[in-house]
Amino acid sequence: MSTLDGIVAAPDTAPSPALPLASRQDGTYPRPQMLRPHWADLDGTWSFRNDGDDADWRGGFPEARDIVVPFPPESVASGIDEPGFHPVVWYSRPITRAELDAAGHGAEAPRLVLHFGAVDYRARVWMDGQFIGEHEGGHTPFSFDVTEVLAADPDAAHTLVVRAEDDPHDLTQPRGKQDWHEEPHAIWYRRTTGIWQTVWLEAVPTASIEYLRWTNLDHQTVRLTVRIDGVRTGGERLRVVARWDERDEPLATIETTLGDASDEFEVLVPIARQTNGQAEDELHWTPEAPRLVDATVSLLPADAGADSAPIDAVSSYFGVRTVGIDGGAFLLNGRSYDVRSVLNQGYWPDSHIAAPSREALRREVELIKELGFNAARNHQKVEDPRFLYWADRLGILVWGEAPGAYAFSPRAVQRLMREWMDAVERDASHPSIVTWVPANESWGVQHIATDRAQQAYARALADVTRAIDPTRPVISNDGWEHPESDIITVHDYEGDGPRLAATYADEVARTVLVNGIGPADRRILVGGAVDHGQPVMLTEFGGVNYQPGAQREDGWGYTTAADGDDWIARITALYDAIRASSFLAGSCYTQLTDTMQETNGLLNADRTPKVPIEQIRRAVTGR
Repeated sequence: MSTLDGIVAAPDTAPSPALPLASRQDGTYPRPQMLRPHWADLDGTWSFRNDGDDADWRGGFPEARDIVVPFPPESVASGIDEPGFHPVVWYSRPITRAELDAAGHGAEAPRLVLHFGAVDYRARVWMDGQFIGEHEGGHTPFSFDVTEVLAADPDAAHTLVVRAEDDPHDLTQPRGKQDWHEEPHAIWYRRTTGIWQTVWLEAVPTASIEYLRWTNLDHQTVRLTVRIDGVRTGGERLRVVARWDERDEPLATIETTLGDASDEFEVLVPIARQTNGQAEDELHWTPEAPRLVDATVSLLPADAGADSAPIDAVSSYFGVRTVGIDGGAFLLNGRSYDVRSVLNQGYWPDSHIAAPSREALRREVELIKELGFNAARNHQKVEDPRFLYWADRLGILVWGEAPGAYAFSPRAVQRLMREWMDAVERDASHPSIVTWVPANESWGVQHIATDRAQQAYARALADVTRAIDPTRPVISNDGWEHPESDIITVHDYEGDGPRLAATYADEVARTVLVNGIGPADRRILVGGAVDHGQPVMLTEFGGVNYQPGAQREDGWGYTTAADGDDWIARITALYDAIRASSFLAGSCYTQLTDTMQETNGLLNADRTPKVPIEQIRRAVTGR
């Protein structure tokens, strides 16, 4: 990697009119912080087989059923609706000249890149029977250059084939809440196999911008990491233009020459207006004022003049904000901030962990805010980037969490570590993400209290997260048995308000809690971990069961309400206990929606509130 300070130019250049404004996009594009004007959406009806594993299918298969991508075959929305085991599934669809044209293919963009948002768990890809590549990891994106196959005969109908392997019994695979039993049990749900996020085709220049990452270094400096792919002639320049579109205010223009020894570069982007401390808060991103800065990143030829067309250009955005911990508090932009979060499974009845529509991702964020929360803990799932865009734009804090595996072995360690590193790299630019959670409730490290190897693994996960992103707090094992965490988190499903209040009353109660046996009969600190005065948060509580309509016989919660009045009274009592605590820095209610047999959501599974939403908001906020 090469670090480039750049030359600060007058901030008077507006974003390219040919590019969409990233902060005001419609939530359709699958990679919301790196937009190009043209792309071909490949979602929709594909051919599907799950009744064998035939090598001849690499070139396509004529006798097949239809499936609606990106919905998993276990789901109703896919049109398959077979919730049993699917160890291997196959997909096929044609790629036509019309889709190459929609992707922007032409003389200025001759290369074609095929993108997958997520395929669970291992994918192998062919085009016209030619092997293109493979990827392992069910929650992270991957791409292949398919120029050689598609551009050789752009007028032909080419055949794309995807084979997805997802062993339902392999507990070393990071799987989150997907059940390894055929029928859902306890807190686990129906599985998601194969393609579950958008597939798309994009044309790019011979040399193109492959990856962007924005990092807040402080209140006035943002670092941009750029990765360039393809063939360069040398001497190219990179131009970064930042603009606060809401006020039509130019913020910075940086232009610098790229060296030839690397394909990855770092550019410092100082925001001059932030040197005025009295006006500093005007631009800060918060849930209450989610201000976004639009940016255009352009790759220019070596001899580029002021009016030269770029080799490549993308539209992006970032938020100016810092997060941290100090004095037992969680800090947002240097000030203590009370985190009022809700556990979000990101699971829908008809589409499972795939959102039923792109609009549903926006509505999920809107509902979280309407209920009175300022944060969401995306539980055991690396969420679709378009959810994170709406969190950035509409304003909620997000806890990014890894989907857990349920075995401890060298293979499990390697798989989760690799997939989690990719997830952090994918999402690190989003201002909404303020905390990383690579492990939860000792899943995959069941003996972490006494096993030094499992303690080392949890510490390593936390440390590699800090190495990739030192700007956010990291929780090594959410809920209990922390070997090393920046925030001490506790899961406590005590249903009686006064008893919950006593556990979290004051500093004496804090000392007893943190240094002893926790509510789940688990130690809070293990492996020599020490209480350094970190913030303490109650990151799972509540879970009160109430079914206002049709009753599920297997529906359950951690406690049960008799009716709607009893339900809201119980939730209010629990929140009153939290508000009375002198040391809790935040909380997370379980959970946003009913999810299969867990009927303990604030909303029904169809996202309708169980009582008038104003009553829930009043319980959550106390006002």
